[in-house]
Amino acid sequence: MATLLLLTNALQPSAEVLPGLALLSHQVRILPAVGGALLEAPDSDLLLVDGRQDLAQARDLCRLIRTTGTEVPVLLVVTEGGLAVVSHDWGMDDVVLHTCGPAELEARIKLAIGRLAARLEAADPEAHVIRSGEVVVDDATYTAKVGKRPLDLTFKEFELLKFLAQHPGRVFSRQQLLQEVWGYDYFGGTRTVDVHVRRLRAKLGPDNETLIGTVRNVGYRFVVPTKEKDAKEASAAAPAETS
Repeated sequence: MATLLLLTNALQPSAEVLPGLALLSHQVRILPAVGGALLEAPDSDLLLVDGRQDLAQARDLCRLIRTTGTEVPVLLVVTEGGLAVVSHDWGMDDVVLHTCGPAELEARIKLAIGRLAARLEAADPEAHVIRSGEVVVDDATYTAKVGKRPLDLTFKEFELLKFLAQHPGRVFSRQQLLQEVWGYDYFGGTRTVDVHVRRLRAKLGPDNETLIGTVRNVGYRFVVPTKEKDAKEASAAAPAETS
């Protein structure tokens, strides 16, 4: 599940701007399609710019987004008529018809986010390594360890640990975990998640099984180790140095 920011001036819910979006599980936030809105825009994984009504304004907004230095992917939403005039120098990463179905939209979102992740990984050799406390997950070699102890994980156990460790502290329902780890084409029940969590905790061992926390009646989360959490909070609370 990604966090999407929709820039639009339409007085409509996001499902009216891009109907296929209503059938996906992404978190969507809406801001006016003006440059000033970008100053206070929350962090997001991808930007959607509504170009259905005013394509010239959408073009200028895409170009403005690129001048801010952000690397977040930009998808321009257009009508079929607008599709005929878009150009590569507008600054967007991809174009999507407002009538596209959820499968196509999901594919374009994943591809755009994936391309950015690949660029960042190429620039940073450690980008594929996830560290949280003593847990280290290497996405390139498909290995995981606690401290110096390697974990003998199945593919799905590895994917589950990786996904949770990538979002420390964030709670995911069983259905969300099924979609993110097993995929939309998996037809098994949510009981599968409970079984894999139980096996993963057993392999983490008694000293680390609490890293996979249960939120009653909701789902699971990766618990940030106390020392690491305290260090982050202390860093955030420390006053900025002045020259």
